[in-house]
Amino acid sequence: MATYITADCINCGACEPECPNEAISEGDEIYIIDPELCTECVGFYDHEACQAVCPVECCLPDPNHLEDESALIERAIKLHPDDAELSQRASANNYPSRFRK
Repeated sequence: MATYITADCINCGACEPECPNEAISEGDEIYIIDPELCTECVGFYDHEACQAVCPVECCLPDPNHLEDESALIERAIKLHPDDAELSQRASANNYPSRFRK
């Protein structure tokens, strides 16, 4: 599932630079997350980086975009085709993921 930003967003921008996929951008009133780019940080961190830095805890799992870990790591590999380390970790099934805590 992708993460989304609720209307509680205070537009601080703390989340945007933390996203390894550049899925977060400034919207008209609040920051938004593109679900086609969001991997919930699977392959990069064992947590969702945007949630970790959000001062108002408005980065939440989106129930409208349910995805399992395998779909998210596949997306991460597609988004970062030149990241050899990510590909190696994925091939070895040894990559960071919030699903593995």
